[in-house]
Amino acid sequence: MKKTFGAACAFMTLLVLAACGAEEPMAYRAGNAPDRLPRNSFAVPASVPESIVGAINANREAFYGALRAAVAADSGGLLVLVDKRHALGETYIPPDLVALGTGKAYLLNREGLSLRAAAEASLAGMAEAARKDGVTLVVSSSYRSWTYQKTVYERNVRELGQAAADRESARPGTSQHQLGTAMDLGSITDDFALTKAGKWMVAHGGEWGWSLSFPDGYEPVTGYRWESWHWRYVGVKAASLQREWFGDVQQYMLEFIDAWASYSGS
Repeated sequence: MKKTFGAACAFMTLLVLAACGAEEPMAYRAGNAPDRLPRNSFAVPASVPESIVGAINANREAFYGALRAAVAADSGGLLVLVDKRHALGETYIPPDLVALGTGKAYLLNREGLSLRAAAEASLAGMAEAARKDGVTLVVSSSYRSWTYQKTVYERNVRELGQAAADRESARPGTSQHQLGTAMDLGSITDDFALTKAGKWMVAHGGEWGWSLSFPDGYEPVTGYRWESWHWRYVGVKAASLQREWFGDVQQYMLEFIDAWASYSGS
């Protein structure tokens, strides 16, 4: 499935319409539907655990209230699902990219890095907070165009082989970096998790709207091995929704929202 900028805008419009629905739907996990379903029900992607679906159905008012708050706070496509099965088009470029600058509390590993405006503003504030705790955040990678990601992926295939590359490198169009809301921090190695910055991000990243995209032990769900350095900006409300309702797993949340939007537009 390819997504363009226009499609991303339509996706967000659909989410807003869905958030205004009068009756909250009953969710069930795809492939495991009860014999009898209420009329207002929809299939949650099969990857979402039964425990999460059960908690949502048992607390629908609270859950959909939190979901509506996250959607309402979304500034232009922060919650679009991009993964190995949902790709951005070759021509997609985020509309409000800003250059990451010097003179900020964060540092840059190289020149030419950029993020969407909301993500950069959050990063700047988060880096200030981290610095007060004696931690310096170093950005090593951020927005990547479709063409640049193609170069990165092909290089990894040459160096690592196809199978290994696919565990940690996205094919062009399927990288969150193309959204302009994802960044890699520090060494871009497993060692980052052991650093002060890595530990600080786990403790405080969500407070600033940042979410770890590929957590440890969830490769069958995300499609990628653990990447302690790869963080995506989803907004404070969505980060809270992810933590409170989706076991703090970004993929579960984004897949649910994508399915909910499709259901609401059917």
